[in-house]
Amino acid sequence: MPTEDDRSEIRDTFQELVNMTPSALEKWLARDESRAAGQHKDGGESTGHASGRAIVEILRKKKSDLSAADYQHMRKVNGYIRRHLAQRPSGDVRDTRWRHSLMNWGHDPTPGKSD
Repeated sequence: MPTEDDRSEIRDTFQELVNMTPSALEKWLARDESRAAGQHKDGGESTGHASGRAIVEILRKKKSDLSAADYQHMRKVNGYIRRHLAQRPSGDVRDTRWRHSLMNWGHDPTPGKSD
């Protein structure tokens, strides 16, 4: 288990990067665009889609209920979102696989804009 300072940093970064509410993320994960985005192993659920389901669970937990596995996943989410944001394509990204993939990980790079 990370130290309290590490956990605090992981949580703070996660809260900064994951800008979708649990209900908005659940609604997004139910859409076809969400299921189509990301890397699919053996024709099953994409890594990002599975991550999104885990993120919803983490967002709904109290800080005191977060497990070592939750912190490990939050760290993975933080890294993914940072790397993916650095690869932002030019132009309007609202209807791109890039945005859809990020949204599966709980980050909408175009908050407040309609789909």
